[in-house]
Amino acid sequence: MADVPNFPPIEPHICVKGALEAIAFYEKAFGAKNTFKQMTEDGKRVMHANLSLFGGTIMMHDEFPEYGSDVLSPASLGGASVAININLSKAADVDAAVDRAVKAGAMPIMPVEDTFWNARYGRVKDPFGHVWAFNAPLGRTAAGA
Repeated sequence: MADVPNFPPIEPHICVKGALEAIAFYEKAFGAKNTFKQMTEDGKRVMHANLSLFGGTIMMHDEFPEYGSDVLSPASLGGASVAININLSKAADVDAAVDRAVKAGAMPIMPVEDTFWNARYGRVKDPFGHVWAFNAPLGRTAAGA
C-alpha cells in the first residue's frame, strides 16, 4: 500500500496575485520552505504550492478569475477577510518574527505589545494583502506573578 500523507486537520489555503513573488517573500520574511509547486503550462502562475513555516503548512495559489473562482486574493477583494495566527512559544519570538517580516517588506498594522490576554502579540500585513498575527504566552498569571 502506498504511503498516505498525514494532512493537518486545518490548513490555510491562500490566494495571491503573484504567487512566485509571494513564495520568495514568505521564504525571506518567515523562513518558509517551499515543499511543492505546480505551475501553469505557460509557467507564469502557480496552480498549487505548499509552504512549511512555523511548524505548520499553508497551501497557496495564484488568482484564476477566468475560471469563475470563488476564492480571490486580498488585492482583488480590497483587503483580507481573515488573519493567519501564528502561535509561538516565547514572547521574544513574537518581536523577532514581526521584525523579520517588516524588514522583508511587511507593513506593521498592530505594534507588538503585551496584551490583556497575557500574551505578546503583534500583526503585520504582507505585500500581498494577507494579515499575519503573532502570539506567544507571557508566562505570568493574571495577578502578574
